[in-house]
Amino acid sequence: MGTSLTPEFWKLFAVLLGASMAVTFVLSAALDALVVRAQQRRIRRRPEVSRPTEASRRPHRTLARL
Repeated sequence: MGTSLTPEFWKLFAVLLGASMAVTFVLSAALDALVVRAQQRRIRRRPEVSRPTEASRRPHRTLARL
């Protein structure tokens, strides 16, 4: 038994589709802004690069697992 898609269905479908697209756009813009703000904050807080000390000049040794 099939049902026909009425004009009322298509109108509601269009409204819901438009609303979901608007919500998606607004949320993605807000999240992008938060990510950019966090990246800029992290760059500002990065400490100045200083001269390496004797301990940091030594090569990093990794443990070999057998």
